[in-house]
Amino acid sequence: MRTTNNSYRMSPSDKTFGAFSNQPPWLIDPQQLEWLDAIDSIRVTSRQEVPELLRKRRLPPGLRVTTTAYYLGKAVGAWRLFDQKQSRSYSRSGLARRLRTAFEALGPTYIKLGQIISSGEGLFPPELVNEFKMLRDQVSPESFNLVRSTIENELGQELEELFSEFDQTALAAASIAQVHIARLRTGEEVVVKVQRSTIDRAIREDLAAMSWFAPALVGRIPVTSLANPPSLVEVFAETIVEELDFRLEAANMLDIARILVQTNQTALVVPRPHPKYVTRKVLVMERLSGYAWDDVTGMRNVGIDTSEVIRAGMIAFMEGAMIFGIFHGDLHGGNLLVQPDGVVALLDYGMTGRLSEAKRLAFLRLLMGGTINDVRMQVTALRDLGALPVDTEIEEVISDLGLDGPPIDPTTLTPEELSAQVREITKALLGYGAKMPKELMLFIKNMLFLDSSMPKYAPDVDIFAEITSLATYFATKHGAKIASDVGIDPRNIPVDLEGVRGSLGLDSSVQQITYQELHERREVIRKRMQNRAKAKKRVFAGFRKR
Repeated sequence: MRTTNNSYRMSPSDKTFGAFSNQPPWLIDPQQLEWLDAIDSIRVTSRQEVPELLRKRRLPPGLRVTTTAYYLGKAVGAWRLFDQKQSRSYSRSGLARRLRTAFEALGPTYIKLGQIISSGEGLFPPELVNEFKMLRDQVSPESFNLVRSTIENELGQELEELFSEFDQTALAAASIAQVHIARLRTGEEVVVKVQRSTIDRAIREDLAAMSWFAPALVGRIPVTSLANPPSLVEVFAETIVEELDFRLEAANMLDIARILVQTNQTALVVPRPHPKYVTRKVLVMERLSGYAWDDVTGMRNVGIDTSEVIRAGMIAFMEGAMIFGIFHGDLHGGNLLVQPDGVVALLDYGMTGRLSEAKRLAFLRLLMGGTINDVRMQVTALRDLGALPVDTEIEEVISDLGLDGPPIDPTTLTPEELSAQVREITKALLGYGAKMPKELMLFIKNMLFLDSSMPKYAPDVDIFAEITSLATYFATKHGAKIASDVGIDPRNIPVDLEGVRGSLGLDSSVQQITYQELHERREVIRKRMQNRAKAKKRVFAGFRKR
């Protein structure tokens, strides 16, 4: 198995199959991967497990419910006693803070849920997002003895027989697993992902408890909005159950690598999973390195065009979703490394969006509807994706949400007016039974992450020009397939930027706007809302002193 860089002076042969590095520690042959043989049945079994975990129970599912009830009840009770009667903003922030403390006490499963919420800016209430960001670094690594035991039980050999070097200090520790740097006996430097020893059982017990409690929380706490508890637990279960089998993650790596090759995307690479050392609880993979995602200055100092980096990431991500129905579902700074040549190493495939063909087509209609500013097509596509009930009256939704009216510039609204508008939209959506399907949540979460990176990576790029460029790319490269799939030929339809302006709260007089300028507009809105909250807090504090 041992290889050296000199073994592959030419392009590695497996790069015809997947977007891998040019200096492979081993070669990937999908026909020779034993752990890949049963992957379809493993995926089906994993999905079938979710309804059973979430089934309605007449009685509480085990002792875990008692612990959950204690911490969540304590959080909500303290909120009602000390925070609820104060200002709306103070009340919501107080509840988010108390829920975050409860999640910390309840352990890895709840911390994982909190981490997902924390990366859903724009999807979940801002109070939850901001507070739950504190959960991102709250998981301590397991002891090395437990790591050793898991590896040896899964791979059937003693640690020293497998690795000549193994760093006992975890490189990173998350809720489900932790990662260690090691070197195989055959010489290759690798990353070893090891599942926490009791997380499988803990997650199943916690999901049962969550699903039992969730219906009782509907309408009782003010920070749930569209992230209503039963819907959120369902999405969380669909997401996390697949993460409990690392064979699925390794298969996801191969699928994404294959899609990148088929679309001729050379600006991203995927680490190679080991041909042999992949099990349900252990994943050995190629180690890739590069600049941290936030180190934009370091990248520019070595001549990397960061605007091209973010553009390539956006295209590859959208291409996977629109054309193949498969995309990386957890883009964030910790999962992206930018190599000195500007190629992005894409890590961690536990969360991967997989759209059925029907949902892929609905998703494609959603994006095409945005391109041509067809509101009815977009709302219909949302219904077909599962975000709205199947019997939803499309015209009523459009009318109730005011989607057929002129755009409103949010920077011209007072904080009270903006809050009222958000409340009315949320109320209307809940009235229609709206929810956030897993795949749509992952896609939007990723888009929000890429969008938040734009001011750093491409601050001076004109948004309208960039959108036009992306639309032209997809029309030129995939126009025939899109036309065949949804009956709209993007090659014959100009991009309608009025819908884009409307979504940004701009009128037709605005002909260009950079990402930096858009960021500044958002800061105006954020500061207005923040100042309003502070003012109300001072008023209530003064009232209480009297």
